[in-house]
Amino acid sequence: MAEASKQARITEPGDEEAGKGSPTIEMVSLEIPSALSVRQLADLLKVSAIAVIKQLVRNGIMANINQVIDYEAAAAVASVFGYEAHRQPGTTRSSVGVVGEIKRKQRLGEGVDNLKPRPPVVTIMGHVDHGKTRLLDAIRQSNVIDTEIGSITQHIGAYQVEVEGQRITFLDTPGHEAFTAMRARGTQVTDITVLVVAADDGVMPQTLEALDHARAAGVPIVVAINKIDKPDANPERVKQQLADAGLVVEGWGGDTVCVLTSAKTKEGIPVLLENLLLVAELEELRADPSQVATGVVVEARLDRTKGPLATVLVHNGNLRVGDAVVVGTAWGRVKAMFNDSGRRLRKGKPSTPVVVLGLHSVPQAGDTLTVVADERKARALAEKHLKETQLARKAVTLASFSDQISSGRVKELNIILKADVQGSIEPIRSSLERLAVGEVKVRIIHSGSGSVTESDVMLAIASKGLIITFNTGAEAGAKRIAETEGVDIRHYDVIYDLVGDVEKALKGMLEPVYVEVTEGRAEVRAIFSSSKWGKIAGVYVTGGKVNRDVPARVRRGDEVVFESSVSSLRRFKDNVSEVAAGYECGVGIKDFTNFQVGDILEFYRMDKAG
Repeated sequence: MAEASKQARITEPGDEEAGKGSPTIEMVSLEIPSALSVRQLADLLKVSAIAVIKQLVRNGIMANINQVIDYEAAAAVASVFGYEAHRQPGTTRSSVGVVGEIKRKQRLGEGVDNLKPRPPVVTIMGHVDHGKTRLLDAIRQSNVIDTEIGSITQHIGAYQVEVEGQRITFLDTPGHEAFTAMRARGTQVTDITVLVVAADDGVMPQTLEALDHARAAGVPIVVAINKIDKPDANPERVKQQLADAGLVVEGWGGDTVCVLTSAKTKEGIPVLLENLLLVAELEELRADPSQVATGVVVEARLDRTKGPLATVLVHNGNLRVGDAVVVGTAWGRVKAMFNDSGRRLRKGKPSTPVVVLGLHSVPQAGDTLTVVADERKARALAEKHLKETQLARKAVTLASFSDQISSGRVKELNIILKADVQGSIEPIRSSLERLAVGEVKVRIIHSGSGSVTESDVMLAIASKGLIITFNTGAEAGAKRIAETEGVDIRHYDVIYDLVGDVEKALKGMLEPVYVEVTEGRAEVRAIFSSSKWGKIAGVYVTGGKVNRDVPARVRRGDEVVFESSVSSLRRFKDNVSEVAAGYECGVGIKDFTNFQVGDILEFYRMDKAG
């Protein structure tokens, strides 16, 4: 029996006769981080992403290729493919990257001699005018800020500096939105986050947003209290505000590194760089230069003279001119590479940002670059990735969480909480955080007042969470992304209902929720009398379509004057079942005859959410 327990049958998911006639092999030890994307798990297991998705569905988890799953879900899938999973020590990151693969090889004794230290990758985040770019400008001893409109960073830049013979790679982002957008695509490139706070301005709402995004990514945070040269600078007040936000710095009994800096006088810059190298040393960042090169796109654009250009951060191996590469759904051959100073390179080393020329199309930020044997294989893999990303996606909803919790697949419910005013947040937050059913708990990863923004939606995607609002709405752009990516935005105006629904979800007892889906709109342009139907509205269909027997409402200005259903639908003298936009027709509404010219008729259906 002891020997049998070391064996595993490996079958392709979907084989109902698993184990019958299947070969058995020794279970292979595999380290898996606390969270990783479906695609990254597939790469670790050396199987197709579709095979992983099928197995997740069989386990009751609906996930798309870029969605992040937790360790327990990944371990269950790994066991099917003959791996004995172990949690990767010392990391809570949402991306296994190359480091996880290297540590797996260390356990198996593969390629240990080839592991080399690599430079840390640092992202600078904070409030819009707290000096992020000025600070990076001081570090780089250059003047990039003068080329940027309004002194605000316009795009992601990747730069490398040298400190006492050691290199540090900086990602200068336009904000935490771009940082999280790459995480939402299943890719995490950052090793350390520098949170910049102005000493004269203090912690601002956007500072707290950036802090929440960094925490959700699970990376070490270093605080740079900037602008200490200002007359009204008050670093101690900033430290107190950070402590109130749950980030306690060194010197105040915490373990977060805090450095006082001035981008103007360059005071504290050497100390900041030294501390970044120290944190990187504790992280034990390693890469294998001898392996096939892999990397991630941090920026891509179409140049009118050069064609598609991609800024790639090399993760592992050495990327060379002439390599055939596949980058998400793009592919090509590296014709030329440049560093951040515009100098041509023959080779891109681990943690080095390079601009790649030679792709056939523009990839997306967050796409993974992999070197392959030739361009034919690169094209085939790109087409395969395209098909995989076109798989139907399941919405991230409170109902789907309820199903996963009831089946024991998740232990934490991530929530972004938005309310109309700041005073409403604390009672709701405390009520939600007190909820717990067994080991399942609520985690508020971000809260704030105002409408739901695109940044909130990207954080929900990256953290596999949902958004709950109280007496507030969502911006148009946020709604559009949420609908495209399948993120659930729940609106409430009664705290009791809000807390009650979350508690039911934790218990796996949430009842289905139905949402309204607009089918069409029409404008009343004439009114006719019918001996059989009474008053009939002659309408012009302005959008969507009109169907018979669907729910309908009559709007007069901003007021809804009646709700019922379509009782008759005619084109000329013919009864029809449907009329599309751009056509005129006659519409009868059940139990309603008081039409007026200019009324707007709305037609809709109720669909089950999630």
